[in-house]
Amino acid sequence: MSFRVRVFALILLVAVAATAATAWLTLRQATSQLRESAAADRESATRITERLRAYGANHGTWDGIAPTVRALAEETGQRIRVGTDRQGQIADSDVLLGRDPRPGGTAPALLVDARPEPAFPSGFAIGSMRKVTPSVISKYGANVTYAACLTRAGHRITVLPGKFGIPLFRDGGRAPGGVPGAAPCAETASGSPSRADIAAAETCRAATKTEVLACLRRVFTERTAAVAPQPLTVRLGAVDDAGQSLAAGPTAVVAAGVAAAALACALLLSRAVLRPVRALTAASQGLGEGDLGRRVPASGRDEIGELGRSFNRMADSLQDSEERQRRLVGDIAHELRTPLANLRGYLEALQDGVLEADAELLDSLHEEVLLQQRIVDDLQDLALAEAGALTYHRRALDARELVEACRTAHSARAAAAGVALDVVGAGPGTVRLHGDPDRLRQALGNLVGNAVRHTAPAGGVVRLELTEEDGLVRIAVRDTGGGIPAADLPYLFDRFWRADAARGRATGGSGLGLSIARQIVADHDGLVEVTSEVGVGSVFTVVLPA
Repeated sequence: MSFRVRVFALILLVAVAATAATAWLTLRQATSQLRESAAADRESATRITERLRAYGANHGTWDGIAPTVRALAEETGQRIRVGTDRQGQIADSDVLLGRDPRPGGTAPALLVDARPEPAFPSGFAIGSMRKVTPSVISKYGANVTYAACLTRAGHRITVLPGKFGIPLFRDGGRAPGGVPGAAPCAETASGSPSRADIAAAETCRAATKTEVLACLRRVFTERTAAVAPQPLTVRLGAVDDAGQSLAAGPTAVVAAGVAAAALACALLLSRAVLRPVRALTAASQGLGEGDLGRRVPASGRDEIGELGRSFNRMADSLQDSEERQRRLVGDIAHELRTPLANLRGYLEALQDGVLEADAELLDSLHEEVLLQQRIVDDLQDLALAEAGALTYHRRALDARELVEACRTAHSARAAAAGVALDVVGAGPGTVRLHGDPDRLRQALGNLVGNAVRHTAPAGGVVRLELTEEDGLVRIAVRDTGGGIPAADLPYLFDRFWRADAARGRATGGSGLGLSIARQIVADHDGLVEVTSEVGVGSVFTVVLPA
């Protein structure tokens, strides 16, 4: 899994977890608060209606209820408006508390009926109920009218429980003072009635009594409607009530938990990212200070692992380059030390008169100087080529002419060595190339020169083979020399390396020809291939794009 995908997955996990936790907390808290709010509203409504009903029952009127409404509004925090169908609005808590009246809420109005319900004893006869009901109505009408009068006059009223559930109102110790029957149930037969007959008679009497009681209550309510307090309409709430707010404690706890989880994930992510970054930083500082052996752990297949592997490859390349430079300096010193020491010895001998400057000695010294000059020139060409600063004059050219020119240039040397130099495949026609003809002749000449030197004994053959296939031009230099061991093939293009350590500078060249040839061919987008077999010979093939 790539590093980008891991980061995205981790961030997505944190976001989903945070969203789920927040949604769960909000839903749970909102549900709980709604339940609590609904229960509190029901409790407030019950409390308000009971207090208002008690006031109406105790005073026989709604006059003077404003202080009670104001006290209830202050205790419950609700806006309370009360009124009756006959009187209209009686009191508004906003007005009583000195506020501007607000628009009412959408909750349905509550009805508060302060009229008492008559309570007849269970053993009271139905006939007696019929006779008592008018007197009860008359007494309640007189008492409630008296209580309303006392209330309007500002008197205190004492309410005592009266007979049949009708309240008695007292002030200063002074006491102020039908319904057609249902059809009777059938009597049980004389003698020994059955259990079923007895049960049916009792059920009938109970049902009749229940109907009569409901009828008497309805009659009582209708007859007392003119004198009892009208049912009070109570409206609670306003459109801008704040209501209960969500508790901040649980939200803060869950938010802190989510933040802690996000922080932990961020720490893990930063640790996973910064650990290889710190290793890369330390290794790069070591490289800058010259410690080319520093490497970083490069496990994993993501971008961070690939970065570590790229750094290690770069460090390997730098270390190899440094090693090559050291070997180059050592090789150059080795190659120049001995001939310069010989030149110095001969010059000091001439200076001291030990030797005479004859023509043979001067020719030998001149040849040695030319060899050192060639080494220096080859080093300069190789340095320029590897730095990309070697000048090329590219143009269209014919590979056939290039091969023929190379054969002509080396035919004399080959003849002196007793080696036949042939060309194969350079017949009529044009094999087009694009490049610098002089540099390509230099590269090809280095290969031919090596082949001539290593083809022994006399009578050997060096063949130049030109072919064109699949958009590629191949120029092979094949010799019949002793061949190169397979173990030496990887080192052929190293500077100053010689397959035959017994060969000196005079017979083995400068040791830079193959390196220069490979670099020139590489600058022409080509490559040099080598195959060799000991005792048979070697083949160096230059492959260039047509």
